[in-house]
Formats: sequence, C-alpha cells, structure tokens
Amino acid sequence: MNYKYIFKFLLFASLVLIGIEDVSAQKQARTESHDFKVKGFHLDLRIQVMTPAALKAFATELAGFGMNTLVMEWEGTYPFEKHATISNKYSYSREEVKDFIDHCEKLGIKVIPLQQTLGHVEYILRNSRYSDLKEDRKDISQLCPMEVLGNKALFTDLFTDLAEMHNSNYIHIGGDETYLLGHDEKCKAKVEKEGKSKLFVDHMKMIAEIVIGLGKKPVMWADIILKYPEAAAELPEETIFVDWNYGWKVNHFGDVSKLQGLGFSFWGAPSIRCHPDNWYVTDWPTHFKNQKEFIPYAREANYEGMVMTSWSTTGLYGFTWDVGYDVIDMVQIRNTYPLSGFRILVASYAEALASKDPIDPKAFILNYGKKRFGLKNNESHTLYDFLYAPPELIANGIPTKSPSIESMLNDYGKIRSQLVLVNPTKNKKEFEHFKLMADLRIHYIEFKAVESEYNSVDFTTSQIPQLLKKLTKILDDAEVLGVRFSELNKGFLYDSELNEQNELRVQQMRVLHDRLAKLK
Repeated sequence: MNYKYIFKFLLFASLVLIGIEDVSAQKQARTESHDFKVKGFHLDLRIQVMTPAALKAFATELAGFGMNTLVMEWEGTYPFEKHATISNKYSYSREEVKDFIDHCEKLGIKVIPLQQTLGHVEYILRNSRYSDLKEDRKDISQLCPMEVLGNKALFTDLFTDLAEMHNSNYIHIGGDETYLLGHDEKCKAKVEKEGKSKLFVDHMKMIAEIVIGLGKKPVMWADIILKYPEAAAELPEETIFVDWNYGWKVNHFGDVSKLQGLGFSFWGAPSIRCHPDNWYVTDWPTHFKNQKEFIPYAREANYEGMVMTSWSTTGLYGFTWDVGYDVIDMVQIRNTYPLSGFRILVASYAEALASKDPIDPKAFILNYGKKRFGLKNNESHTLYDFLYAPPELIANGIPTKSPSIESMLNDYGKIRSQLVLVNPTKNKKEFEHFKLMADLRIHYIEFKAVESEYNSVDFTTSQIPQLLKKLTKILDDAEVLGVRFSELNKGFLYDSELNEQNELRVQQMRVLHDRLAKLK
C-alpha cells in the first residue's frame, strides 16, 4: 500500500472539509447577521398631521416592534426659527418637537429629519420670500439648482436648525422625483454642456456638504442618481442612498450595484401606502408582496438599513392662482386613509425584518386575526378575503378589470357583508377601521355608478330626478361615514383636519349633486 499517496489524499480531503466548513461558517454568519443596522419607519406629515400625543403613541408602538429609527418628513409642520414663513397652520411648537424627540430617545429611537432640497418644495416656493429660487413660475415643485448662493443660504439655515434639534447622526436631504431638471434656460445650458447628472450632483453635493459640515451624514432618495449616475462619484462618500421600491422589479430606477461599487451604502424603502391607494381602495396585496420580496432582496444586496414609507398623498398639488401665478391656496392631490388603519402592515413589516425568511402574507394575516383580534378561523379568513379583494379603481366610468360597475359592486358587496359580521373580542377599534374602509369603498363604487350614468351618451334631463335621489342618499350616507371616521381618528388627527378630510372626500359628490340640481 502506498502510504505516501494515502497521506496526501487525507491531507487534501481534510483541507477540503475545512474549506467547506469555513464556507458554511461564513454562510451561517451571514444568516445570523440578517438584521439591518437601521430598522426604520418614515412619517409623512405633508397632510394628515398627527397630534403630539398620537406621535408619541406611534413611536412607542414602533419601539415595541423593534424599530430604532424614525424618518420625519415634517414639511410645513416644522417650526423653523429663521424661516417661520415655511410653517403651516398645523406646525408643531419647538417645545412639542423637542418633547417628541426626547420621548423617542428614551425608547431607543433616533429621529432623522427629512428636508426636501430640490423637488417637492411647493410648500416653500408658494411663499414670495423664496420666489427667486423657482425653476419655473407656475410649476413650483422644484428649486432651480443654478441658484447656488440662494439655495446654499436657505439650506444652511434649515439644516443648522434641524441638526441642533434632532438626535440622529443622519439628515435626509430628499432629492427624489426632480422632474424639472434642465427646465429653465440656465439649467438647460448646463445640461447641454455637462449632462443632467452633473446638474443634479452639483446641487446635491452642495447640500450634502452642508450636512457633513454640521457633523451629520446625508441620506438621499436614490431614484434620480440611479437614472443619471454619470457624475455620482463626485458626491461625498458619506452619502447614503435610499432605494425606494414599492413592488416593482429590482433596479427599477437603475443599477444599484454600480453605485455600491463606487463605495456608497444603500438603505431600502418599501411602502404601506402609496400610489394608487386612496380613500376608497388600498392595494394590500401589493404591499404585503412588497415586504415579502424586497426585504429579503435587500439583505442579499447588502443594504445596511430599511425604512418603511407611508405616504398620505402623492406629493402633487392643485393650486388656486392669482395674477402672476401668486399662490392663493394649494391642496394635495390624492389622499389615503390615515395611518391609524394600517397597524397590520406595520406589524408584518416588523416580522419581515425579524425573520431571515420571506414573510408568508396569508399565514401572517390569519395568525394576526387570531392573536390580535381573537378571531375564529373562519373569521380570520374573512379578514384575509377583505385584504386581498381586488384593489380595482374606476377610470372614465369603466372598471379596470370587472365587466361593469354593477358586477364590481356586487362582488365587493359580498366581501363587505361578511366582514361586517366579524365580531373581534380584542382590539375592536382597530378592526373598526377595516369595516369603515369597506363601507367607504362601497360608497365610492355607488357614487361612480351614478357618475357613469351622468356621463353616458344616453343621459337626458329626464334621468335627473332619479340620479338626484341616488346622490342625495349617497350624501346622507357620507354624513354617517364622516361621523364614524371622526370618532375612529379623534386624537390621532386634529379635529379641524378630520372635518377637512370628511369634506374633501365628498367634494366631488357635492359638485355633481349641485350640477344636477341646477339642470332640474
């Protein structure tokens, strides 16, 4: 027997086994380190401004879910000292903001302020004080990035204030959906010479350097830099990009790995409320699927943090103008049901963060129904059926999938009638939000049926009395729904907001009613 070859074989085999064990150990280490450094939630306070008590209660619940970060998109609710012009009628006092941040600190939650610095700045540019910074006179969604001195002065003031007040090492500098890049003549000339990426990066670099100079790290939305990455390397290395993905394919905006190759870190951002959600329909299936697919992907892609977004609106405004496009008033386009009704998605997000495996939405919902509400097995399935009802809208009088509005009303009516019969033994108020959502959806479909008749080619004035009768009942129902909405959300939103939300929700119905009454 050739012992020399046996020895070599055993030595080789042992090295292979050691290598396998080493690879296995590395794999196990990656599995055990599935936790994100930043486990966060984003609060959009552009509309549906939560009361100070509601903010504290929500932060306490987030801490119980294991969250360690809150990204606060204060918009006009933040009480800037040097720029009080920006603050709106729901602005918190500085004492309220400080008290809230102190509360979060005790819970182990760091509060990151989000201050938009290029797009989504209507709430700043509506004020004549900032007119010189506009990219466009009428579309006031964006600052002109070529107004360098004015922009730098403004944001040095804003970020200095925010840095002093907040307890996080980060400041979110926005930067998403800058649709007007290269719009005015100065910007157009720079784009022709150096490209859109350079125009965007030069501005965001200036903003990032202000933040870094204040001892903070800049965080920014990733969509625009992914779309125009050519000058990305010029951004400070401390910059962290947030890849917001609300259910679409990986690299929806551009190649994330290329920016990671430049040394930049990424956080991920799914959503529990986003387009096309509105008062009458929430795309629950997409939001659950978003958590199931995107969070595991983000782990594999070495994202360092995760921040769940929750948008009360699209971020688009309608305006009432005066001569010269002076803003008289502005209103958000599209509103969603308040965050008060979405605890189940916050809870599933927490479970998805805590598990190395993708969340199973159906199993989670059935278990949530049992444990959170004390539901029987069949009742939990009713909850699941409600959440997974097709999130169908009606466009130009035609359902997007159903053969008719009548069939849509009939199909959803069956789901709603079963949900109404469910009687939770625990956390009844939370479940009432689901029942109200279902009733609001029925209300929406009934109105759309009337609207469709009114817009039919067969419509004649002889139908007006019948349509007015239907609309009167719908508006009467709206009063009852409004009372329920206010009772469920009292203390969560301000009373005046509840009244505004109820009125906005039926505005379209009142307009049609008044038109028909005039024709009668």
